[in-house]
Amino acid sequence: MTPRGPLPRLRAALRGVRETLDVVVARDPSVHSRGEALLHPTALTLAGHRIAHALYLRRHRIAARLVSAVAKVLTGGIEIHPGATIGRRFFIDHGSGTVIGETAQIGDDVSLFHQVTLGSLGWWHDRARSDRGARRHPRLGDGVTVGAGATLLGPITVGDGALIGARALVMDDVPKGGRALAARSCADGPSPAGPSARPTDDTTAPNATKGMARRD
Repeated sequence: MTPRGPLPRLRAALRGVRETLDVVVARDPSVHSRGEALLHPTALTLAGHRIAHALYLRRHRIAARLVSAVAKVLTGGIEIHPGATIGRRFFIDHGSGTVIGETAQIGDDVSLFHQVTLGSLGWWHDRARSDRGARRHPRLGDGVTVGAGATLLGPITVGDGALIGARALVMDDVPKGGRALAARSCADGPSPAGPSARPTDDTTAPNATKGMARRD
């Protein structure tokens, strides 16, 4: 239930800020206090998104975009569309290069690492759909973790407690507690002919696998 009246709203806002700061301290070992957490990208981006989202819901779209743009600059490149819905205890580690689209829905206790994309399949695909108002971006359930550089595209659903590995490309639903993992790089021993003889094109390197994702 949304608090009514200025004082209850202020108290609820302060509780939300304290909760966010505590989450930052708990999930980032490099942060040791609430004061330090105030400058963490998570705290800054959520403060901006709460304002932008409220303006968006009131159809003040230009003002919402302006707030979102300022937050993007202050956080080093975290881009969250004002229309995105984000649950409680959300956390972004580092955050640079993270993109969250307009109709994305994020549950409680979700953690993202840097350069994560929650995007659509492309404007040409979205415009061709008959249900223009439908969700175009991913929905993440509660307790989902998304690794660095992962890309999730389209109106897919990622179930509660799922894990998306670093650099994974996910375009299908992931079940509750499931995993979507990119192919892991393999390290070979030194070349007998020396470093100069090693292939420079990863398509010719042994055990190289490009653009593959795996679901367990």
